[in-house]
Amino acid sequence: MEALTFKLEDFEGPLDLLLYLVSKNKMNLYDINIMQLIDQYTAVINTLQADRMDVASEFIDMAAKLVQMKSALLLPRSPEAERMKAELTGRLIEYSTCKAVAAQLGSRARDVFTAVRQPQPLVGAAEYTRRHDPERLVQAWYNLMGRSLRKRKPTQERFEPLVTAPFVSVSSRVIHMLRGLVHGTLSRMGQLFDRTETRSTNVATFLALLELIRAGRVQVDGEGDLHVDRTHRRKRKGNEQDE
Repeated sequence: MEALTFKLEDFEGPLDLLLYLVSKNKMNLYDINIMQLIDQYTAVINTLQADRMDVASEFIDMAAKLVQMKSALLLPRSPEAERMKAELTGRLIEYSTCKAVAAQLGSRARDVFTAVRQPQPLVGAAEYTRRHDPERLVQAWYNLMGRSLRKRKPTQERFEPLVTAPFVSVSSRVIHMLRGLVHGTLSRMGQLFDRTETRSTNVATFLALLELIRAGRVQVDGEGDLHVDRTHRRKRKGNEQDE
């Protein structure tokens, strides 16, 4: 193995060093020779001097993880080894992508003129003496952190209307609709829905209308008028008598 001559200070972290070794050995980042990479990395760490251990603590931590991975890779059919290998490969691919993007942004920033000025002196008292409602301060904090109140834990008051809302069955709305059509109090689809009704009632009414249309009991024309099939019950009774 070729001796590596460089300083750890040249790298921003263990992933930077691993990425350098991948590039130096001309490995495919998506198909890394893990065993060779681990051997070269640990060989570099073993050459560290004792007085530099504090500088290279994160490099040593990575070396310990790589040695553990190598031990797992020596076992036949080790799912843990495959998981560790996939995790390391993913981290290297992500780090390589971020490094390439950072290089592009850095090259663009070098061509941009940036002007700064000295901070302006503070005018007035440095102590904030105004009083605010705690809820408004909490809201301001969430807005500052880019969070939404919808992500906060819902209170009991918000669940109260949902829990106490009456249950409306589709069958009850079917009966209600048929009675209105038979007695002539219901003739248009617009009469079925009312904004003053609860959401459960309107949803059950809509499902009941679909069920009646599917069964052929009710028809809706282009003008929104409802027509009930009065012969449906006669046909049904006739079929039952024939059986």
